[in-house]
Amino acid sequence: MKALFVGSRSCTILVDPDGDYYSKGKYTLCLSDGREITQNLSVLTVFGLEPQTEYRAKASINGQTQELSFTTKAEFCTLNARDFGALGDGVHDDTAALQAAILCCPEGGRVLVPKGVYLTGPLFLKSHFTLHLDAEAKLKLTTDRSRFPLLPGRVDAKNEKCEHLIGSWEGEFKTSYASALTGIGVRDVVICGEGCLDGSGDTADWWPRVRAKEQGLPARPRMLYLRDCEDVTMQGVGVYNSPAWNLHPCFSRNVSFLSVHVHAPWNSPNTDGFDPDSCTGVRVYGTLFSVGDDCIAIKSGTLYMGKTYQTPCQDVEIAWCHMLDGHGGVTIGSEMSGGVKNVRVHHCLMTGNDRGLRIKTRRGRGKWGVIDDIVFEDVKMVGVKAPLTVNAMYACGPDGKSDYVQCREPLPVDDGTPSIGTVRYERVTATDCRMCAAYILGLPENPMEEMCLKDCSFALDPTAEPMKEPIMACHIPPCSRRGVIARFAKRIILENVSITGYEGPRVEASDIGELVDA
Repeated sequence: MKALFVGSRSCTILVDPDGDYYSKGKYTLCLSDGREITQNLSVLTVFGLEPQTEYRAKASINGQTQELSFTTKAEFCTLNARDFGALGDGVHDDTAALQAAILCCPEGGRVLVPKGVYLTGPLFLKSHFTLHLDAEAKLKLTTDRSRFPLLPGRVDAKNEKCEHLIGSWEGEFKTSYASALTGIGVRDVVICGEGCLDGSGDTADWWPRVRAKEQGLPARPRMLYLRDCEDVTMQGVGVYNSPAWNLHPCFSRNVSFLSVHVHAPWNSPNTDGFDPDSCTGVRVYGTLFSVGDDCIAIKSGTLYMGKTYQTPCQDVEIAWCHMLDGHGGVTIGSEMSGGVKNVRVHHCLMTGNDRGLRIKTRRGRGKWGVIDDIVFEDVKMVGVKAPLTVNAMYACGPDGKSDYVQCREPLPVDDGTPSIGTVRYERVTATDCRMCAAYILGLPENPMEEMCLKDCSFALDPTAEPMKEPIMACHIPPCSRRGVIARFAKRIILENVSITGYEGPRVEASDIGELVDA
């Protein structure tokens, strides 16, 4: 066992490193305070601890008994939101009381939101404090747009860039509504508890007016927006019905999401679960995503952001997570003009996604848009339509269907040409696939460097019918029960790869420099 994070009143423990989201068997965690917790999660978060107290934990898992000792952090004081006038009745507007509690919290203190439904507008975080949502506490976002402050995208500034950036939307700094929880330049923050955030997307007009931003209105809010923040941890919280993306750290460092639950209906628009954007040092452990878009999408801005700031999203680890539904399980792109590198995804479970492990870019993302050193290991998929996809001609968004993006002939390599380096898959298993095992479409003028599959297995559903858009590029016919389809790559390696239930060739390759199928 290993302590992944220890707070003042909580601890996140890795109990079974060999499991996926679920451990390989049930276990009972025994704590030195007398509690016994029976669970089947690989990562378990325990609440209800006392500050600055030593605890011992013991569990038997996979036939072995493991023990762990940890000491909780100190806590300066607790401020109860009710003492600041919050009613928690779901009717009264509690925004001012909640914000007052946050602003009054001293360094090292905790704001406690006890049981109740707290109707609120966006709340702004500060540095060096803990926001604790107690069990059965809900922060419910108002449906009244007039209650949302605006975050301007760009403000003139006296610095080397001549600008200060605040609001963001899909890779560009644009005016947006403030999010349910907004952090601008904050440090050392913990958002934790067994309570939840509810964005009211199911009862407001955010989803029906999904294209409002194209009509001159500000971009929709998210549930958590972190701009230029550092050392922020979200632990145990449930996140529901976001108006748009759920969790969006942007140009931030050392951010962790542990045992979080993110939910939105399968047909809710743009409700990505987690979108780290030009961030360094990202950890996502033991978290469940069930959303209407990509469960996780790793990004780094569109062309202006990549060219101007050249800040990749890097040093990312995603492990022991469960991704349900959604267009993609773990996606890289498509807004990635600053690049994405050093990403490791391991011991995850994906069920029912359109695509599992997904890379998407296109011409125009820029020469700084380099995707490299990507590793997927020990990932299990069930009912994922297309388990592995790489698409350098992604068709969604402005100009995505243009001849420039979709041309299959080599174009000049210039400042608008992105790159895909090395992507490696090991011990990836997928059952009940529908479209194909893998679909790779690179760029003819700048082919993907290397794709390596080792010790992987794919089983195609024998009843699958042809489906559209296996990779969301133009001129791709519907497909079903295909093996590996690959075009425009320098090197593709299949080592001990099993594919069953496919029709036609096992590997359909064209414009590939070297193909190894051992």
